[in-house]
Amino acid sequence: MAEVFYVGVDVGTASVRAALVTRGGVLSTTAQEPISIWEPESDHYVQSSTDIWDKCCTVVKKVTDGVERSQVRGVGFDATCSLVVLDQSFQPVPVTQDGETQRNVVMWMDHRAAEQAARITNTGHRVLSRVGGVMSPEMQPPKLLWLKENLKERCWSKAAHFFDLPDFLSWKATGCLTRSLCTLVCKWTYCPPEGWDPSFWTTIGLEDLLENNFSKIGSETCSPGSPLGRGLSQEAADDLGLNPGTAVGASLIDAHAGGLGVIGADVKGFHLPCEGRPISSRMAMICGTSSCHMAISEQPLFVPGVWGPCLSAMVPGMWLNEGGQSATGRLIDHVVRGHAAYSQLQEQAQQRLPFTGENISSYLNNHLSLMADSASAVDLLGSNIHVWPDFHGNRSPLADPTLKGTVVGLSLSQTLDDLALLYLATVQALALGTLHILEAMKEAGHDIRTLFLCGGLSKNALFVQVHANATGLPVVLPDQMEAVLVGAAVLGACASQDYNNIQEAMEKMAKVGKVIQPDHELQSFYERKYKVFLRLFSHQREYQDLMKQR
Repeated sequence: MAEVFYVGVDVGTASVRAALVTRGGVLSTTAQEPISIWEPESDHYVQSSTDIWDKCCTVVKKVTDGVERSQVRGVGFDATCSLVVLDQSFQPVPVTQDGETQRNVVMWMDHRAAEQAARITNTGHRVLSRVGGVMSPEMQPPKLLWLKENLKERCWSKAAHFFDLPDFLSWKATGCLTRSLCTLVCKWTYCPPEGWDPSFWTTIGLEDLLENNFSKIGSETCSPGSPLGRGLSQEAADDLGLNPGTAVGASLIDAHAGGLGVIGADVKGFHLPCEGRPISSRMAMICGTSSCHMAISEQPLFVPGVWGPCLSAMVPGMWLNEGGQSATGRLIDHVVRGHAAYSQLQEQAQQRLPFTGENISSYLNNHLSLMADSASAVDLLGSNIHVWPDFHGNRSPLADPTLKGTVVGLSLSQTLDDLALLYLATVQALALGTLHILEAMKEAGHDIRTLFLCGGLSKNALFVQVHANATGLPVVLPDQMEAVLVGAAVLGACASQDYNNIQEAMEKMAKVGKVIQPDHELQSFYERKYKVFLRLFSHQREYQDLMKQR
């Protein structure tokens, strides 16, 4: 019998990736293409849906080259939670002041709508209880309000369809307008089984979205992985190089796909504290440009400053809470590249291996090991330098996009050692940020015993070990490091009905690769460093209050 495959497509912040995945969850081939990002103004980040779809077609053709089309049983898409705007004829509508038509995507990290988000929060509307009580500028309602208030003629009056990017991709593939509960519940305030709350949209000044049963933002919904329409349309099949009718699963936000790719793995024999416990004892961490912290529960849990609870947003029938950090990989890059010793680092790292981001982190990790006393942990080098990591605001649990970064402990020295120490302190700050989110979830009723990591930063050994040490929890890495692509493929597998449901598919397709245990001898060190971490926040608030005084 011929092998069957599923195609997973992941649209990240800066690239589109695809993988051909076996029924057992093994990546057969992968491909990647860059996508364009424009920053027309400060805090405005935009993309082109045409460019994104073209790159999707390119990578799918690459990974399926040489494979019989009939062997590809299903396709699944995930993407960043960016906002796509189309007109009545499904053509791009510009989202920038310059009116460049193809630039019709407001990216997830676009914070132009911070003021609109604050106004929505101030309404105190009941739907805000599902987003931690605070509306984020990374969600879609404030972005929609900004477009109406600032681009009424150029964009708002012409727009007929507003898609979350994952739903745009599934529509493009099938012609089906049904939206995934993942996107609508997590980023749009949709609440099953009731659906949209008309009073919310009226309260914030977007009552025109109520027309035709909310047709502009989605009238029909389904759970992630549900088969859409009749599968691939003829046009999309031609674009992708696949058979028309190939099953397409309702999509996921990229972080949620990463969750599917790791959180359901069979852990028998690994002696983990989550073994024999429900899946709610696990947290999936998807670590890339930003990071998302995904925890699920059988009953709804309300966590202040954390998004959710969202029903069927990742695993159908279960409630999701999503914490996160707006800048993680992006923050590490910013700190490292902005240091005076960066050019020296480039030269020395390039002498070892071709220059890449991973090479830079591995070089710094090795340099820190050389700096540490042979009898001491690398972590202790961070005793006198401390970072508050919210250079792009705090997503959770403080839910304050106005917060800024802080560094304490700098000197006049600008050596490679100084760069390495700043890099270490930044990694430690991100791990303590994860602990901050875990503490908030624990207080609300979550009982998380094990972390499951995936994404680009999960390939950084120091980042992973510091997360284990700072949280005191074991960290599980998947055997397929591109777990987001596995999660996307799970959607295609479910849509093909080769598996009965997502729970079965992720248990069969997600597997444990490696377990990193915490160094419990560092518990006291991280307890003290966490106290410093929290004081950095309280001091920032104190300084803000002082400067407001007259």
